[in-house]
Amino acid sequence: MKGVGWRLFGVALGFVLCPAHSALCPVWTPIRAEKEIARLQQQLQHWDEAYYQQGQSPVADSDYDALQQRLNHWQHCFSPSQPAYTPQLPRKGEHLHPVAHTGVKKLRDKLALAYWMQGRHDLWVQPKVDGIAVSLVYRQGRLVSLLSRGDGLRGEEWLSKAAEIPAIPQHIDTRLDEVVLQGELFLSMTGHQQATDGGRNARAQVAGAMISKTRAPLRQSLDIFIWAWPDGPAAMTERLQQLSRWGLGVAEKWSHRVNDEEDVAAWRTRWFHAALPFVTDGVVVHQARRPAGKNWLPGEGSWAVAWKYDPPEVSAEVLSVDFPIGRTGKIAAVLNLQPVQLDDKTVRRVSIGSLRRWQEMDIVAGDLITLSLAGQGIPRLERVIWRVAERHYPQPPDAARYTPLSCFTFSAACQKQLLAKLRWLSQKTVLNIPGVERSTWLRLLESGAMTHLFGWLTLTPEQIAAATGLSPERAKAIWHRFNLTRQQPLRRWVAASGVSLPRKALNTLPDRQWESLTQRDVMAWQTLPGVGAALARRLVAQFHDARLQAVIAFLQQQNIPVSSMLGMGIVENGQTETEAQRQ
Repeated sequence: MKGVGWRLFGVALGFVLCPAHSALCPVWTPIRAEKEIARLQQQLQHWDEAYYQQGQSPVADSDYDALQQRLNHWQHCFSPSQPAYTPQLPRKGEHLHPVAHTGVKKLRDKLALAYWMQGRHDLWVQPKVDGIAVSLVYRQGRLVSLLSRGDGLRGEEWLSKAAEIPAIPQHIDTRLDEVVLQGELFLSMTGHQQATDGGRNARAQVAGAMISKTRAPLRQSLDIFIWAWPDGPAAMTERLQQLSRWGLGVAEKWSHRVNDEEDVAAWRTRWFHAALPFVTDGVVVHQARRPAGKNWLPGEGSWAVAWKYDPPEVSAEVLSVDFPIGRTGKIAAVLNLQPVQLDDKTVRRVSIGSLRRWQEMDIVAGDLITLSLAGQGIPRLERVIWRVAERHYPQPPDAARYTPLSCFTFSAACQKQLLAKLRWLSQKTVLNIPGVERSTWLRLLESGAMTHLFGWLTLTPEQIAAATGLSPERAKAIWHRFNLTRQQPLRRWVAASGVSLPRKALNTLPDRQWESLTQRDVMAWQTLPGVGAALARRLVAQFHDARLQAVIAFLQQQNIPVSSMLGMGIVENGQTETEAQRQ
């Protein structure tokens, strides 16, 4: 979770309001809304107690933040006058900060940073160290207070624990009556790479060590990054050098002057991949000039901004669950989501695999999940972080009804599988019908123009135009592509029919007519590569199935495959006969 008081601070800046309040409000009765809100609020309060009072972190920071946003969104929908949820910090022993913690505003991207930097001078970039914020107070050079950030105005006194942190000097050499410093207590690491290592839950470990009422060995491994000396020297270089002389030199090593957003972006990228002694979650850009400390207030620090790294995961609300049926009859589960931005992609749907996995994961509309990007930028479900109390389960299709040989003809129950079959046979490696989209196939089916998998073979250009609403020219072009498929060899039509034949076996299939295929026995099928005894028996059964035999009979009536391959311009592996002869 966030450092002590960070959640309160985020609310003060208005950060928790943005993504949730742009979402649609749930269609709930007032009674259900009250129940769902109370249940989530109780859970957050339970986590707050574990975190702030016991030093435990039972939930990931990102999950907590997402759920807090979700709660505030629900409250905004059903009780707009109710204040946003904020953690209940322990009240005992709170102390006033000599200078308030302002925090930093988060900027969305490089463009927003460029706007902020316009007209500003003497700018510096630092890593946004991921730890917990504190104030150090020295009087006559002696450390007299170590305060947690709390709500920015008041925090917890940790002075007794400072002696266990070697990185915090107990005395500094100064003639100033009082020195107030603000910084980040962090877990010291060796060679941490944010791009590959992630957060490592480091912030929670620091919080646990500081909240613990007993001696915590981890305090020996803490360090501190001073990012603010409110009433220190006006020049940033002078401030950094003096901090180093006092033994607080981490900031000087990791502070760099920048001229524009490109400089900042370069450091941001470099630090994301570099080996660092701490966990980071972005960069902070400071303007050296700032007002006197007495004028600092939470949420009003306009002289520093943060540009965080893109999160590896985002949360999303499930709007509904779909059950697409593939061409072979396999049923999958797909979650329709409130659109979220993940890297450079807007994600609206995510597949979670089989029907069984959906049942095991127990996901319904209203649940909150987290997503990441898998290989090739494909959205992937990571986990469910919240399940609504009232659960309405959609009825999935009957898995026993669908096989590779089901749904050759159109019906409401067969629409999904038949469309999947049509999209499959359109591919270049099957019958090669470019330019015919799913929507075109759907209009042909729903209009009644075609009633089964290969019904398009008998359509006229006029029928295609009437069913799809396409222009006569476009309809004639589609009709022409339909007719070109007649030139494809038998193996392409076998693939189009959905028979369970592996690609390797299909490519070496010697048969040229349907009769020889239907007469193959188990031993004959096993002569093909990749076909074992079990698959051979399944192929024999499929070719004796009445549904497939009806399809084959229709194709034979259409003279498919053509009786003579010569002189027909046959397309094989993307080549015409003429092209093949040239080679």
